[in-house]
Amino acid sequence: MESMTPYFPWLAVLAGYLIGSLSFAVIVSRVMGLNDPRTFGSKNPGATNVLRSGSKGAAIITLLLDAAKGWLPVVLVKWYGAAYGLGEGTMAMAGLAAFVGHLYPVFFKFKGGKGVATACGVLLGISPVLGLAAGATWLIMAYFFRYSSLASLTAAVFAPVYYIFGDGVAWYLNKGVMLALSLMSILLIYRHVENIGKLLKGTESRLSLGKKVRH
Repeated sequence: MESMTPYFPWLAVLAGYLIGSLSFAVIVSRVMGLNDPRTFGSKNPGATNVLRSGSKGAAIITLLLDAAKGWLPVVLVKWYGAAYGLGEGTMAMAGLAAFVGHLYPVFFKFKGGKGVATACGVLLGISPVLGLAAGATWLIMAYFFRYSSLASLTAAVFAPVYYIFGDGVAWYLNKGVMLALSLMSILLIYRHVENIGKLLKGTESRLSLGKKVRH
């Protein structure tokens, strides 16, 4: 058992990546008989694009499962990792790996979504308060401006800030957690580069509930 100890962090990260590689937007759409979300709208396999199919139920299920796959690797390390010498750094990296898995899923030719729900799940796993703060930021921005991308970008920027001025200051600033949060924010912004251009041009599509895509 002791001979395996140095490999446990890598195994946790690998497990996180494989869990994150489950593209639930595609899986849920197939199970519910909907069109592949990679073929319409933004062609992004995420809950927002699934909503464009006209099925709110499918979008909600996708959202919850995408968040859960970010949350699960984090809490498994948090709950059971100490017995295997896994600390908060490994916990955060397992969450980051799940997030990267969503962006570049090995099971779906490395073509994934933008990772907003999965990132929120990771944040909830690290700290419920942190996750709720980032989620609330997304909801507020989406409600007032009706741009999913703008809401996502705002939450991405503020997530590390919330950690620094919340958990980080209240107890201690874990460098592994801070690194994971910062990398997730950078990757989220990178995945929204096209949306940023559309926002600046005023051509970004707004959130519209109940509007079904015609094929």
